[in-house]
Amino acid sequence: MKTLINKLDLTSYIGDLQSYFARQKDIILQGDIHIHYKIIKNLQNYELKQPQEIENLDSALNYLSKQGIIKLDEIYEFVKIIGYFYYLKKFDFSDTLEAWISKILIPTELDSIIEAFDTKGELKSGFDEDLDRVNNNLYQNRDSIKQKLYSVINNKNLQPYLVDHQVHLVHGEQTLLVRGGFNHTLKAKVLDRSSGGFFYVLPHSVGELKQRQADLQNIKDDVIYKISKTFSSILTRHLKFLKFINKEFDRFDHYYARIEFAKQEDKNFILPKSNTKLNKLVDFKHPALKDPKSITVDFSKKVIMITGVNAGGKTMLLKSILSAVFMSKYLIPFKCHTNTTLGHFKNISAILDDPQSVKNDISTFAGRMVQFSKLFAKDNAIVGVDEIELGTDSDEAASLFKVIIEELIQKNIKIVITTHHKRLAALLAANNNVDLIAALYDEENRKPTYSFLQGTIGKSYAFETALRYHIPQGVVQKAKIVYGEDKDRLNELIERSSELEKEYLQKIELLDTKIKKVEKQERNLKEQKENIDKNLFKQKDNLEKEYKEAIQEVKKAIKLNDTKEQHKILNIANKKKQDIKVVKQKETINFKVGDRVKYNSTKGVLQSIKGKKAMVLTDDGLKLHIALSALSRSGNIPKPKPKNISVNIQKPQSGSIKLDLHGQRADEAIENLDKFISDALIAGFDEVLVYHGIGTGKLSYAVRKFLETHPRVVSFNDASAKEGGYGAKVIKL
Repeated sequence: MKTLINKLDLTSYIGDLQSYFARQKDIILQGDIHIHYKIIKNLQNYELKQPQEIENLDSALNYLSKQGIIKLDEIYEFVKIIGYFYYLKKFDFSDTLEAWISKILIPTELDSIIEAFDTKGELKSGFDEDLDRVNNNLYQNRDSIKQKLYSVINNKNLQPYLVDHQVHLVHGEQTLLVRGGFNHTLKAKVLDRSSGGFFYVLPHSVGELKQRQADLQNIKDDVIYKISKTFSSILTRHLKFLKFINKEFDRFDHYYARIEFAKQEDKNFILPKSNTKLNKLVDFKHPALKDPKSITVDFSKKVIMITGVNAGGKTMLLKSILSAVFMSKYLIPFKCHTNTTLGHFKNISAILDDPQSVKNDISTFAGRMVQFSKLFAKDNAIVGVDEIELGTDSDEAASLFKVIIEELIQKNIKIVITTHHKRLAALLAANNNVDLIAALYDEENRKPTYSFLQGTIGKSYAFETALRYHIPQGVVQKAKIVYGEDKDRLNELIERSSELEKEYLQKIELLDTKIKKVEKQERNLKEQKENIDKNLFKQKDNLEKEYKEAIQEVKKAIKLNDTKEQHKILNIANKKKQDIKVVKQKETINFKVGDRVKYNSTKGVLQSIKGKKAMVLTDDGLKLHIALSALSRSGNIPKPKPKNISVNIQKPQSGSIKLDLHGQRADEAIENLDKFISDALIAGFDEVLVYHGIGTGKLSYAVRKFLETHPRVVSFNDASAKEGGYGAKVIKL
């Protein structure tokens, strides 16, 4: 574990996480990761106080299992753990978290131990009479020692021998610093000498008090031993519970530390999924890098081969993939987008360093073969291999590793590879289980971009890197000649392929954006159509209802003999008939190319007709593809033959006599105004009010021009001051 963490450059990051633990432990969180994830997500909704630091209690539990007596400070460590779970039980948790906390049942016999301690780990005053008595005597004796020392310091006969008037703590004793000859006036024991040749002395009178202090302390130790024995006996009776809650505290400590760690720099928890084939990092930042550039990479295929520029981040990309899988496996939060999706791998291996060993007589290549031989015994694993062809001829290695990789593909193993040599990449490029990723290079500034392009082989840029680090131009030029024009041309083709791929991806991204926009427009049009259809069905139902009611009224009138009552009912039926607006059905128009047509407020010439679609060249020079049914004639309109077809429809119940055009563009406002007037005419309104505002005057001007040309507008005027004044129009229809 530590070796893998070190190889992935996560040592410092894991150390930062462990600093949040109340008790030091390994980072592995045992148990069902899905339950852990649910509890962590639940706990993130609560503000909890940090647990106190807790000592390792394995030794104390071992003593208790042997009927031993543990120290008072060890007993207090158990008190801190139990006390914290009492604190957690006060919260109204939900779901999995509540199920976990509620199953921790604390024996009531332990309450007497918990209540005996104060927050500093000392036994409370009043808990034990003998302890209170000895503590009081110790306090009085300490005060006597202090008073005695000051009495000696203030002795007039001792003043010539005192170096200072301070009390010095030497070897755990309170002493005075005096000059030679002090024995003429003070009986004392010399404990030490200062660098200046003076003496640290303990007066005999104080020594007697010190002895009494020691005797009292021994008595206190005996009292505390008796209390510890009583407490240890109680704890032994609940040993299984103590082992259980000690383990559960470590579990909670894992949760709390991870949550607090995640709050720093906005890290996310990514739950690995065992049944997913999708593996994708989104905006991942490796924690070992300072101000890192986020990466997004899809590594869903069995083999990921990273090629390209030297020092371009290939190895760090490999480490990033393995690091994300590792941290996800152990629910360690890290910086990435929540769209990141990772699989669950039983084994994670990193083949990153030179395996050469002089001691074992293993060469670099032989060491690599040993490492790869172990992979055939693994299952459900992800392996990272840096510089795969290291230690032998690249052409031979390419052929060998091609076969090895294809064999490993048949197993449930994912391999992430970096390489500078293109032969292996070329051999595996046609395999559908292999994904190529190229590290990109900034030609203009001669430096890596630390960005990556999937689906292509990258160029190493060895010559450019040499020039960047000040290798003479002439030397690099000679090297290019030795390298050969054919291989250089191959590199140019690879580079050009990468550029074309990048342009292609950019175009796809632009096209996807446009497609999404069109899809959104289609959804809006579909919603509009559904609303129109819904309104039509509603009108049809109302028409049928009105028709039936009218027929019923007529039938009633016919059956009645009372002439007055017949007239009354006929009048009711006639009124219902008048309430039904009669409009002409829209006639079918036979358009031909060259006709002037109108779409809403836009006019133009019909250019072509294909089935139910038409292309219109507008007066503004734009070409529109529009359904024929959405067009009407404008200009050369032939006189239609009179038709007697009519439909009775009810006035729209949702009609309005007011329209607000504030904040709209002129063309948008005119379109809405046109529809508003049509709806008002259908509703039978003969006067409506439109608000356009004053502003720059452009919208007011556009509204006025439109109303002047509308065939159904009888007149219009500025509204009264109460209704909007110059910023509104009263329109008569």
